[in-house]
Amino acid sequence: MRIVCLALCGWLSTGYLFAADRPNIILVMADDQGWGDMAYNGHPVLKTPNFDAAAAAGLRFDRFYAAAPVCSPTRASVMTGRHPNRMGVFKWGYPMRPQETTLAEVLKTAGYTTGHFGKWHLGSVRNSSPAHPGRNGFDEWLSAPNFFDNDPILSRRGTAVPTNGESSIVTVDAALEWIQEQGKTDQPFFAVVWFGSPHGPHQAIESDRALYDDQPKKAQHFYGEITGMDRAFGKLRDALTTIGIRENTILWYCSDNGGLPGVGSTGGHRANKGSIYEGGLLVPAILEWPARIPAPRITSVRCNTSDIYPTLLEICGVTSPHQPVLDGVSLLPLIDNEMNERSEPMGFWSYPIAGIGTPSAQWMSELHKAQQAGQDLEPHESSQRAAKLPDPAFPSDEFPGHAAWIDGDWKLHRITGKQGAITWELYHLAADRTEENNIADDHSERVGRMKQPLQAWLTSVVNSLNGEDYVNSP
Repeated sequence: MRIVCLALCGWLSTGYLFAADRPNIILVMADDQGWGDMAYNGHPVLKTPNFDAAAAAGLRFDRFYAAAPVCSPTRASVMTGRHPNRMGVFKWGYPMRPQETTLAEVLKTAGYTTGHFGKWHLGSVRNSSPAHPGRNGFDEWLSAPNFFDNDPILSRRGTAVPTNGESSIVTVDAALEWIQEQGKTDQPFFAVVWFGSPHGPHQAIESDRALYDDQPKKAQHFYGEITGMDRAFGKLRDALTTIGIRENTILWYCSDNGGLPGVGSTGGHRANKGSIYEGGLLVPAILEWPARIPAPRITSVRCNTSDIYPTLLEICGVTSPHQPVLDGVSLLPLIDNEMNERSEPMGFWSYPIAGIGTPSAQWMSELHKAQQAGQDLEPHESSQRAAKLPDPAFPSDEFPGHAAWIDGDWKLHRITGKQGAITWELYHLAADRTEENNIADDHSERVGRMKQPLQAWLTSVVNSLNGEDYVNSP
């Protein structure tokens, strides 16, 4: 975790934003909601009136990508603006390295107070963990090590706290209690509100499940969890008006990966959660900021969860003097309706390695029982080793797994088979949104042009993974 400093901001010649000018920031994220799991995206069954209202009032992203096709890596991309493989967050359950500079840490130097509420999944939430939210820049936190269901036990700054209620409402209520206190001061706030829904096993409360009585039982609970999440989002959204801070508050919503197989919807895109094809990466996303986005808009510009970090830093006029390479780009020109296409390509890489089991309910119950007995528990081994760099280093000329490179409407896939053979697939997403027609053989020149930057990017990611970015940091 590095020291960061304020940089000149284009808004004010003084180089600093006064508290009244700096927007409050709330980032909200779902757990496993696919692109098609929204009524406004055409779902024939789901009821999402609050999400629909936000999409009709703010900036609706129709081509918004999770940086990874599973949860923990995408969350790391939000916190750092970097592809998660750069910090070894390959799959679910891997902790984020303490050496990384996080959004919360940088915003604190701009005068923000910071809070995290809900799913963390970037390390243990126990007291001595080097990877809990407090060690990553959050002043206040009520967090879970993974997804959670109704009546969860959560960690308030390391202390296990039993709660009662539907899981999304519990999360929003905790955030609002904190937000209301911040509203009494002149200090801007940064709140991260990460739901545990609609991750399986799906356990909707009865009133939400009953809305879908005509659906299969499994779908009833899945849809019910999304309805519960929609209601909680609406409560948060409405409270901003009640508190009197809606006008200059950024409320940015998205999901952490594509739709679940079977019950979830990708909106017809290929594959599901866990895949580098569009169905595993495209997610619903909405940004409201009435002071800066006075009229509703829909954008088809391709954006990414890694873009959140540089966008918010530019808005707040803050930088890090030791900023490692970023994979995201600032979307401020898009917010200001001055951006018609993405300025840089996007890289994706699903490394072939298993995730790390993180049974939140079990771990939090164990922590609560121990603390009630006057004891505490050490973080699990993966978090204890969060800062450790690879030894031996990863080879910088081998890129196993499935990678992809999106440049405009073109998407090139690099797929390494079990025996090391590499195959290439090329799709024109504007003409083939479902990635059905591999045209690599017909466009060999374009494949050649796209291979080079993709492989240079993969090399850069491996160099970061091996610790190159930290060599000159304090």
